[in-house]
Amino acid sequence: MAGKFVVSKGKDGKLYFVLKAGNGETILQSQGYSSQAACENGIESVRKNSLNADRFSKETAKDGRFYFTLNATNGQQIGKSQMYKSESGRNNGIVSVAKNAQDAKVETEAAA
Repeated sequence: MAGKFVVSKGKDGKLYFVLKAGNGETILQSQGYSSQAACENGIESVRKNSLNADRFSKETAKDGRFYFTLNATNGQQIGKSQMYKSESGRNNGIVSVAKNAQDAKVETEAAA
């Protein structure tokens, strides 16, 4: 099963997207966007920048868990991962973003 981007509106009125792997697990969460066009540009930025390993920042949270961020060429954060218990889990998450983002379909979640 292929990955997919799911776009939804947050309680703050902004649009967000998540990239889900083929198994349905969320592997990347976006920042908030003020318009549909900006959100779509963010998705295209994930597709483009996820092919470059240098665009991923490997991070460690204060509680010792691991995560990563994906950044655009200008250094702006495009998305952030979930928390992982191990460095290898985080590294697998990075590989999964690069693999799933390229041909992922975009779906819009109905407003609740």
